[in-house]
Amino acid sequence: MAAPVGPLKFWKPGTEGPGVSLSEERQSASESSGVSVIYNPYISLSIEQQRQKLPVFKLRNHILYLVENYQTLVIVGETGCGKSTQIPQYLTEAGWAAEGRVVGITQPRRVACVSIAGRVAEERGALLGHEVGYCIRFDDCTDPQATRIKFLTDGMLVREMMSDPLLTRYSVIMLDEAHERTLYTDIAIGLLKKIQKKRGDLRLIVASATLDAEKFRDFFNQNETSDPSKDTSMILTVEGRTFPVDVFYIQSPVPDYVKSTVETVMKIHQTEGDGDVLAFLTGQEEVETVVSMLIEQARILARTGMKKHLRVLPMYAGLPASEQMKVFDRVSHNVRKVIVATNIAETSITINGISFVIDCGFVKLRAYNPKTAIECLVVVPVSKASANQRAGRAGRNRSGKCYRLYTEEDFEKLPQSTIPEMQRSNLAPVILQLKALGIDNVLRFPFLSPPPAQSMVQALELLYALGGLDKYCRLTEPLGVRIAEFPLNPMFAKMLLESGNFGCSQEILSIAAMMQIQNIFIIPPNQKAQAIREHRKFAVEEGDHLTMLNVYEAFVKHNKSSQWCQDHFLNYKGLVRATTVREQLKKLLVKFKVPKKSSEGDPDPVLRCIVSGFFANAARFHSTGAYRTIRDDHELHIHPTSVLYAEKPPRWVVYNEVIQTSKYYMRDVTAIESAWLLELAPHFYQQGTHLSLKAKRTKVDDH
Repeated sequence: MAAPVGPLKFWKPGTEGPGVSLSEERQSASESSGVSVIYNPYISLSIEQQRQKLPVFKLRNHILYLVENYQTLVIVGETGCGKSTQIPQYLTEAGWAAEGRVVGITQPRRVACVSIAGRVAEERGALLGHEVGYCIRFDDCTDPQATRIKFLTDGMLVREMMSDPLLTRYSVIMLDEAHERTLYTDIAIGLLKKIQKKRGDLRLIVASATLDAEKFRDFFNQNETSDPSKDTSMILTVEGRTFPVDVFYIQSPVPDYVKSTVETVMKIHQTEGDGDVLAFLTGQEEVETVVSMLIEQARILARTGMKKHLRVLPMYAGLPASEQMKVFDRVSHNVRKVIVATNIAETSITINGISFVIDCGFVKLRAYNPKTAIECLVVVPVSKASANQRAGRAGRNRSGKCYRLYTEEDFEKLPQSTIPEMQRSNLAPVILQLKALGIDNVLRFPFLSPPPAQSMVQALELLYALGGLDKYCRLTEPLGVRIAEFPLNPMFAKMLLESGNFGCSQEILSIAAMMQIQNIFIIPPNQKAQAIREHRKFAVEEGDHLTMLNVYEAFVKHNKSSQWCQDHFLNYKGLVRATTVREQLKKLLVKFKVPKKSSEGDPDPVLRCIVSGFFANAARFHSTGAYRTIRDDHELHIHPTSVLYAEKPPRWVVYNEVIQTSKYYMRDVTAIESAWLLELAPHFYQQGTHLSLKAKRTKVDDH
């Protein structure tokens, strides 16, 4: 991409007009002098005094009154008003967690679970994991006997319902960040509505940072009369503790927002007063690129003798939790913190000290096309609601500035809100969970926003093809029941459960664990050639799955050494996490009596086992130089990060997922034999003409 010509030009609506550069728009010396970053305005106070300073505190008694008198309370409050940390404590102090009961708080993201649980434990003077704990996928930091305030992801709450359908241990469930409308947030909402009808004592708090409260209130309101005094749900608004934020738009569109982000950060650092910077980008690759570029720029500046230094930190969902937590660390007065993040930093977490926000104007979302049965990651413009949430991060501690790398005209064209995940996702995992919870007719499930009918049909067809459902769409036993118990995509679960039959459960365990970790290979910008050379030592012609197996086995062979990882440019913490995930998955295989077997270096059983789970994600090489899916003849390409990229393309492949940038790219790709598809999925494929395959169409009936 071409670089912007000259300095970036920003303007503030209502001023004399576009044409003011960032350097010209800086505060005067008198305005910025003597102002220091405030990480916690009440840091000198006791914990109890700090709690009383939060905006939500003045509503403490009113909140408790509403929880006592209404089944559902919808709370609208800006991020930072204290609702996430304080309301669970108010409930506990009022006796809602007495006599063995638990107050549960769901979060869409695991980093929020961990960070908020840690803060609440600190405020209560408790050891994390005892009175206050958290539960995220592959990491349960709770004590069944002692934990009274439990933070968990919405997906983990849904999984808990498999063993306790009415959530009998919980007195109150608080759905935090409900406005994010993730897949499992919406599923939890529908399930909790059903539970409330059987458990009149269960209280529900729906917390949202945006003004969609009426939708939540009306959904949960069980009053079927016109008498408002019989309403079972109520809305309460908590005023936030925010400061004004000046918003600046780019004068003309930028051709490369990644490069423009770096330029804007450096301009802020060189021309603005104190305050940390939060920059929003779309994904891990962009975040790491900008982090590397900024670190290099900071080194150059340091050599010029500039006294104020930069501390640049990444923030994205795939980052190990310990690395994510670094963004909360305080820095010394002569250091400006720059956090380069995905939309994870939009609402889920509160980072003090941010005075400047840079918004690229885009977000990476998961989108499912039921016509092609392809789910992929796509980069799309943010919604107005998201753009405003991003800008608001600059006004938490004092007045701030938001620099939008798009024009005001483009802002006006943005959609009001983001489409809920339920309406743009592959629904197979969700339907499997609902079936496991005894919801036979998923078409009649009370969805807050009903998904497209075609997406439901595609999900039912896939689950039938995997053997998880029978032709009447009932959960099969034992296979379907067992697939539902895995906290994984059903394709991974099927692959794991079949691994004993193929004599390679040890290898498949390692592969499945590695596929849950992002960013195993590290490529520092200044050591790119050396890193790629080291990575090639693990590559095999069969593809990415066996390459990841090689990495894992070498890591274990070298005693899980951090130095070995450093020498080979591998993510040590990611590999350690893979060992933890593997142990968790191993327990499930032991539970289901899957034989512990190794293929002893023979790749064929491993590859065939992968096909047994991922046969629906198969593609063949086409004379045009691209791949085509077998089901819908959709064009795909091998992602540049794959070991199969730039090699002689194999005729047939299976893949884990598709991402869309300039093209549709397959990620985590493995070469296979077409005969395996016919052998292992005869119900899904049939022999076509000219040695090709074509997909069968199976009709399923969800009565």
